[in-house]
Amino acid sequence: MKKQALKVYTLEEVTDKHIGQRGTPQREAFENELRLDLLGDAIREARRARQLTQEELGQLVGVQKAQISKLENSMTDARIETLLKVFKALKVRVRFEVEMV
Repeated sequence: MKKQALKVYTLEEVTDKHIGQRGTPQREAFENELRLDLLGDAIREARRARQLTQEELGQLVGVQKAQISKLENSMTDARIETLLKVFKALKVRVRFEVEMV
C-alpha cells in the first residue's frame, strides 16, 4: 500500500483561508492584534531582562502596575507617548515603521 503525500500549506495560505485576504477588515484586525501581542511580549522580555517587576517599571514610567500588566498582555490600546516612556525606562531602542499601501 502506497502512502499518499500530505499537502503542505504556507502560513499565508492558511491565514487567507481562515482569517481573510490581505486588505479585508477581518485580516487587518487580525494583523493589528498580532502586532500588539508582539509589542506586549517585547515589553515583558525587556522588563525581565532588566530584572524589574511590573510595579517597579510602573513607578519609573509614572503609571500603575495594572497599566504595565495590560500593556504586556495586549489588553489596552496604549498611547504612543506611554509606550515611548516604557521603552525609555527599559533603556531599549524602538523603531517604528510606516508603510504606504
